Amino acid sequence: MVRLLVTGGAGFIGTNLIEEARKYKNIEIVNVDINSPLYPKHRTFWVHVDILNRSALEKLFKEFRPNWVVHLAARTDCNENTTVEQDYRVNTEGTENVISAIKATPSVARIVITSTQYVHRPGHIPTDDEDYEPHTVYGQSKVITENLTRQANLKCTWTIIRPTNVWGPWHMRYKDQFLNVLQKGLYFHPGRQKCIKSYGYVGNVVRQIFEIMQAPECDVNGKVLYVGDAPLDILDWINQFSRELRGRNVRIIPRFLVRGMALFGDVISFVTQKPFLITSSRFKNMTEDYLTPMQRTFDILGNPPISLDEGIRETVAWLKAY
Repeated sequence: MVRLLVTGGAGFIGTNLIEEARKYKNIEIVNVDINSPLYPKHRTFWVHVDILNRSALEKLFKEFRPNWVVHLAARTDCNENTTVEQDYRVNTEGTENVISAIKATPSVARIVITSTQYVHRPGHIPTDDEDYEPHTVYGQSKVITENLTRQANLKCTWTIIRPTNVWGPWHMRYKDQFLNVLQKGLYFHPGRQKCIKSYGYVGNVVRQIFEIMQAPECDVNGKVLYVGDAPLDILDWINQFSRELRGRNVRIIPRFLVRGMALFGDVISFVTQKPFLITSSRFKNMTEDYLTPMQRTFDILGNPPISLDEGIRETVAWLKAY
């Protein structure tokens, strides 16, 4: 029997990870989170502990004696009007507490610490694992997460993962924003120029995490692995979702017109202090390439097993059921 402890198992990736773990008959699960699970069936695994509470966290580790730890708990939104020290302590001090609990628990054999692709900006392909150009305050906090892990002198096998832009069932922001707009036929795409990004279906991401846990130590120990799928043109991804939801491709609007709308949206957002449908920031995200070096992951773990079509069908089925 393997005892798996997940921090942040009530979040998007965590919910899918726990659902995947339930398929293994030899895994006992504990989810450490301050939030209740998204999926009611997961309440049986949930323990309400704040990772900023070091003593409570270490007590839980001591009692459960995990063999595997997947550290997902984090603040993941991108708020550029604050600092790491003010609002992203869970990513820094929280990680420090998780590492302290791991070091005090001899049963721990494997750990995965979650970072982000935002430790480097769009357009910059890192030359090595510590080539940082953080994108957003959130990205800055995850650089600290990675450095804390490297400096901890851990005795167990450890791997840092950098999720790409992950999508799929239980992504509540995607459900409420992108998929809702797409389903109503309100989405429009800025031109037909290619925009290549590294995306990842969550079903593939959680399988990659489990493969890391079971891979030969020499392949994953001390490594940084991006998790997700091969890069794609986001218009292809969006059109496949649109065809599944509405039976047709999305509308295309010339890029210069969308740029003008985005500038207008900046003014409206400034005046009303509420985000407009399209702003310069959102326009940039829709038109800017964001690539990550995925090949090392595929060389070690193999190609992702779930196709884009299958991932979209599973996501739409969840959306309709939800």
